[in-house]
Parts: sequence; C-alpha cells; structure tokens
Amino acid sequence: MKDSHTHKKILPSACKVTDDICLPDSDLPRVVIIGGGFGGLALVEKLKHKEVQVVLFDKNNFHQFQPLFYQVATSALEPDSIVFPFRKQFSGYKNVIFRLAEVEEIQPSSNILITSRGKVHYDYLVLATGTTTNFFGMDSVAQNSLGMKDIRDSLNIRHMMLQNLEQAAITCDDDERDALTNFVIVGGGPAGVEMAGALAEFRKYILPKDYPEYPASIMNIYLIEAIDELLSTMSDKASSKTLKYLKGLNVKVLFNESVSDYDGSEVTTKSGKKILAKNLIWTAGVKGQFPKGVDEKHVVKGNRIKTDPYLKVEGFKNVFAIGDIAALISEETPKGHPQVAQVAIQQGKYLGESLLKLMKNKHIEPFYYKDKGSLATVGKRKAVADLGKFRFTGYFAWLLWSVVHLISISGFRNKLMVGFNWAVSYFTYEKSNRLIIRNFKPKSLINHTKN
Repeated sequence: MKDSHTHKKILPSACKVTDDICLPDSDLPRVVIIGGGFGGLALVEKLKHKEVQVVLFDKNNFHQFQPLFYQVATSALEPDSIVFPFRKQFSGYKNVIFRLAEVEEIQPSSNILITSRGKVHYDYLVLATGTTTNFFGMDSVAQNSLGMKDIRDSLNIRHMMLQNLEQAAITCDDDERDALTNFVIVGGGPAGVEMAGALAEFRKYILPKDYPEYPASIMNIYLIEAIDELLSTMSDKASSKTLKYLKGLNVKVLFNESVSDYDGSEVTTKSGKKILAKNLIWTAGVKGQFPKGVDEKHVVKGNRIKTDPYLKVEGFKNVFAIGDIAALISEETPKGHPQVAQVAIQQGKYLGESLLKLMKNKHIEPFYYKDKGSLATVGKRKAVADLGKFRFTGYFAWLLWSVVHLISISGFRNKLMVGFNWAVSYFTYEKSNRLIIRNFKPKSLINHTKN
C-alpha cells in the first residue's frame, strides 16, 4: 500500500526533453559556459539579467582566487577565505543556472555538450576551462612533486610541509632531516617568487617558535629558474629588485637551471646538481585543458585553443574561448595574450557584450587587451609593480598589491577575513592555525598502494 503522504515533486518549470540534465525550459538563447574562473565569472556578470539563459558548468561548486593559493599553502590564510560558492554568487540572477559536472566532450555538429552527468544542448558555447600544471612529460616529477593550480594543491603543500617538519623533529638521521627541511620551488614567475618569499618568512618568524628542536637555518629554500632572470614578463627593475629581496631572505636562487628528475627525496638538475629535498613545488609551466571535440589543428603551443580576433574558436560558428585556454594569435601577440587574470576578466566582459550584439545582428569590434600593469610580492613591505611607464618597489608596491588583491576577492565576508588575517600578520608576524587536518600522501605512494 502506498504512503498517502507520498506525492510527486513538481519543478517550477519543465525540462527540455533533449537534455539529460534538467534545466528550466526557455525560449531565450542558451549560453553554456564551461569553467567558473575569472573569465567565466566576468562573462556571467555581463550576461546576468539579460534576455539570455546562462548555464555555468564547473567540476567544483566554488570560484577559487588563485593569486593567493601560496598564502593558503604557507598557513597565512584558511582555504574558505579565498573560495566562494557559485550559488551564493548567483543568488538573485534569475537567468543564471549552475550545474556541478565535468564536461567531457563537445559535439558541435548537433550543439550538444556531453558531461559526467549527462548531455545538454547549447546555442552558444564558451570554453573558459583554464590550465593545469605542465610537467613537460617528466613523469617522475609529476608523481613526486606538487603543483599549485587548485585549492587542494595548496592544502596538500601545507600538509606536506607540516608533516615533514614534524618528521624532521623525530628523525635522528642527518641526511633525512636535511631532505625533510629543504624546499625546492621550480619556476621564477610570480607564483614561484611569491611562494619562495612566503616560505622564507615562515622560516624566519614561525619556525623558531614552533620548532625549537632545531635552528631555523636548517630549512633551506631553493628557487630554480631556467633562464637568467626572475619575473621575465616584468621590467628589469622589478626582476633585479625581486632577486635582491629574495637574497635578503636567504633564498638560494639558481639561474639557468632546470629540473631533469625527482624521485621524492633528491632533485637532479640538467647540469648534474643534486639537492636533497622531500618538498618540491612546481610553478614552472601550465598547459590548457579542455574537453574532446576540438580539432588538433586549432590547438597551438601550450595546448591552447586558437581563436579569431572576436574570440571565436577557429572552425566553429558558435563556440568561443576566453582566458588562459584562448590563444588569439596576431602580429601584436604572436604567442597569444599572457595567461593572467586581467586578460581573462577583460575577455569575459568583452565576450558578454559581443554575444548580446551578435544576437541582435549588431556590429562587433575585435577584442583589444588593455594592459593595466603587473604586480608581485616577496613578503611584507617587499613587492614590485609595473604600471605603464611607472615602476614601483618596496612598501608602496606592497600596499598597492594588497589593495588590488583585497578588492578582487569575491564576497564581503572573504574580503573581511583576508583583511583581518593580513592585519594580524602585519603587526604580530603570526600566521593562521598550523593544523594537519588530514594525512598527506604523495601521488607516487598512492599509485603504488593501488597497484
């Protein structure tokens, strides 16, 4: 006998029968966006409350503020300070829908998207899938090191660091202790430089208090860069000043070096140098990631998708790409635009306006990127800034970096949390709770256990 209280739940609006994933039925054009990074969110903001149905797919249910991953990794911030739920972000956006799923394939001939949860139809498709860590085919490095492209990577780095420091206090083997307390960062771009500076400050201010068992000098920090300068996309002044800051923090910078192998305990460089280290953080390169369905002839160096000046993917009528995944090749940008947040944000805003014009058969101008400058920090009161013709270093550049990043974080609560943590850290040199919440295991050990 059926329960008399059982009844069928009716959704407010019916689903289209052509979709496996339930979406509100609508006569409006459907724009499907894959990826809720800086570009994807900027596009959503442009299309909200417009005569269009917007569907965002992401494998996470939150936006991540990548520029501060290194602060989570070094216990300066908690992860919930720099992530923000999509559904909270889109609250009140009646034409914006979020679905948690991983997109697997595009079928452009039928305007169908295949996801891990089923298929969905689109009128316009935007790829904003971003990048993943590029280990350049070195499997041993990929298995034993950590990248920094996801909030989980930051937490893994934090747990790895704290576990190894705890183990160093236990072991009586000098070589083992050296390996556990040595840190190698590969890549001298902003992420590598900022990570090296944060680790150096951790060593200077936190290590002596938390680990009196051994001197802070036991913790060596190496920054390996394949060319002869740091921050190669910034000015010479920014590069030389950054090097001076890092040397002042006793970071060992190795130029014209690259990693050739890493077994989890020893780093080997192409010149034959050996470094004992059980902590290797890889920031040396990224590569595009996108679902199946894009012809290889439209993919260029770095696994990026080639677009026309209007950000439309070559070979498609209604598929676009923005952000790190997009490569707009021209005389001005022979390698595509730099893979930074500002490019993604500007492309998202531009494409939002362009799609609305396209739907009304209005004229569209090609995309033009306006470079607003570059910033990087090495630690408290130590930063560099290139703003047009102006070059700043030191306290003012650090203050500018802090303000720009604080206002860019999603959500008032998150801004408040980050601002409060920074204020406490500024006056006390204290960092967030240094807790080992879960046991970290390298990928090599996990794969070995599975086998």
